[in-house]
Amino acid sequence: MNSHPSVRRISECFIKPPLPLNHPDRIICYLSPLDLAMLSAHYIQKGLLFLKPSPPNHPHFIDTLLRRLKHSLSLSVLHFYPLAGRLVTTPLPSYSVFVDCHNSQGAKFICATLDMTVSDILYPVDVPSVVQSFFDHDRAVNHDGHTLPLLSVQVTELIDGVFIGCSMNHCLADGTSYWRFFKAWAEIFGALEGDRYNNGDDVCIPISHPPIHNRWFPEGCGPLINLPFRHHDEFISRFEAPRLRERIFHFTAESIAKLKAKANQESNTTKISSFQSLSALVWRCITRARSLPSDQRTSCKLAANNRSRMDPPLPEEYFGNSIHAVTAETTSGELLEHGLGWAAWKIHVAVANHDDKIVREFVTKWLESPMVYQLGRFVDPYGVMMGSSPRFDMYGNEFGMGKALGVRSGYANKFNGKVTSYPGREGGGSVDLEICLPPELMTALESDHEFMNSL
Repeated sequence: MNSHPSVRRISECFIKPPLPLNHPDRIICYLSPLDLAMLSAHYIQKGLLFLKPSPPNHPHFIDTLLRRLKHSLSLSVLHFYPLAGRLVTTPLPSYSVFVDCHNSQGAKFICATLDMTVSDILYPVDVPSVVQSFFDHDRAVNHDGHTLPLLSVQVTELIDGVFIGCSMNHCLADGTSYWRFFKAWAEIFGALEGDRYNNGDDVCIPISHPPIHNRWFPEGCGPLINLPFRHHDEFISRFEAPRLRERIFHFTAESIAKLKAKANQESNTTKISSFQSLSALVWRCITRARSLPSDQRTSCKLAANNRSRMDPPLPEEYFGNSIHAVTAETTSGELLEHGLGWAAWKIHVAVANHDDKIVREFVTKWLESPMVYQLGRFVDPYGVMMGSSPRFDMYGNEFGMGKALGVRSGYANKFNGKVTSYPGREGGGSVDLEICLPPELMTALESDHEFMNSL
């Protein structure tokens, strides 16, 4: 039963860049093959939970915070201007989807309240379902960005805290781009707290890592790609997840170091990374919890950032999608008969082999026969999908309230076997894993000695 209070929306408005987008290159943002493949996936939904200052450092703390968040968001979308746009599809005979950065109401900003405490959010064993209400665009797919804002921010005031949640269209950004935007927003917020930019003028505040909006296309392709469809019903599907428990498991820096040492020792190597070792542990233990037949194929997919693997490399500031699901595969029997190191080495080889050639081959095949990821078909019911990354700087975004207490996500892109990785709050190589499993499988995982003894 859902017995907790409900989130109440107080107000909403739209935020646009404070200066006109005069340059013609800024009116239209074309989408690459890796962007267009995301049209049927959900928006990215991630956010940060903060503790209110105690006592509040200002009698009108929340009003001041909201005003500064709106102002800094307006200045942020000046840099990340596609986020204030909308998707547009050209009429037949060609069928192309792109971003109109000009003819749009802008990004959305929602103020909401909830009569719960930060402890009510952080400390239950499972992530409370009310967290899904901290995000706008619940269950929206990216194609809905024709009518919905491509960025929607919801600020939810709790009794003793504040949650800042963003829903960002996944056709425009991957996790690297998402957290780059969040970082720039926090940076601009911090600049506004000083006196330098508080004279009321809307200026373009410089940021340390300006986004690069030129989309990557293979030679001879783009920028406008014709899709082989006549109507979006041919490539859009609405995925509904089964009933899932979501639980966050915390791995200390020490426990991660032990896993890495064990995996490398068992494989007689020094090449296996901390995250590959952790992924192998999760893959093995979830597979064991599922009690699969020994000949059942099972996979471990990792969302790999292509930027540094391209030749020439794409800059980290590249704003768009540049990710690929790297896959290690075996049978359930083989995975569980061998140790952690064997599984970790399989993952390591898959990651090490992911290079410019593989990305280009994927894009070339996609251009020959464009397809859109269908979440229901993309999900391997016997596999594990490792999303997000503990490398993303999530806790560096402070918004005048100090370091966040935790990172949480919405309903989006979750299914049986989805694992979302966050850095641990204390840093130093610690990792939080948000694991989504049906209730009976989560109970089995919680009883798995190898898994629970590795925390």
